[in-house]
Amino acid sequence: MSDAAPTSTPISAVVICLNEADRIGRCLESLAFCDEIVVVDSGSTDRTVEICRELGAAVHVTPDWPGHGPQKNRALDRAGGDWIFSLDHDEWATPELREEIVRTLAAPGDKAAFVMPRRSSFCGRFMRHSGWWPDPVTRLFRRGAARFSEDHMHDRVIVQGPIGRLQHPVMHESITDLAQMIAKMNSYSSTSAAMLNRQGRRASLATAMLHGWWAFTRTYFLRLGFLDGREGFMLAIANAEGSYYRYLKLMLLSDKGSNE
Repeated sequence: MSDAAPTSTPISAVVICLNEADRIGRCLESLAFCDEIVVVDSGSTDRTVEICRELGAAVHVTPDWPGHGPQKNRALDRAGGDWIFSLDHDEWATPELREEIVRTLAAPGDKAAFVMPRRSSFCGRFMRHSGWWPDPVTRLFRRGAARFSEDHMHDRVIVQGPIGRLQHPVMHESITDLAQMIAKMNSYSSTSAAMLNRQGRRASLATAMLHGWWAFTRTYFLRLGFLDGREGFMLAIANAEGSYYRYLKLMLLSDKGSNE
């Protein structure tokens, strides 16, 4: 349970998930200071739904997967609080952040939303460079003043009104091991290649190689990834491979379309 003081401003927490029994508990426990927790699950086959209900969340299971943004909007539409606090299943709020949220919402002024930093871990190390810090994200906003973009992946919060800033970070366990890294890279590169293809974008082998080289250079050198030790190098390689395969898959999709 949170040690933050109860808030007089109703806060709804919204979370989407799928088969996250190992991590969803930490996320929801950090949201105990909220007045309600709304979870939209897209068909978990493990104990995710059961754990969410045990922790007091209102769980809604959907038969389909429309993408991150649309799914989060489904959760948003079911929330009844004046303020919305959105977390992903692999994120959690620290006691310091919870206290800051309660204190801030006691007198939010004209702010429609608040941005906060996010501290993410890669293979067990919390990154301080590599483009992963401070990684500002919009996680807290007035209901009715913001919605999630309709992006299938890498969604964002579209806010209408002034945006404030919080100091304490959301914690994020992004990548736990190499197997997860490879699986996520493969999934993301396929999804983004398909999206670029629908937009009429084209690529060649040279394009894929150039994007891969630039992703490594930007992460490891320009964003000081070398200061994150071996994990910084691993992340730079992962970013390079992800970018390379994204445009390589786009090239193959383009070739397939031109041959049909």
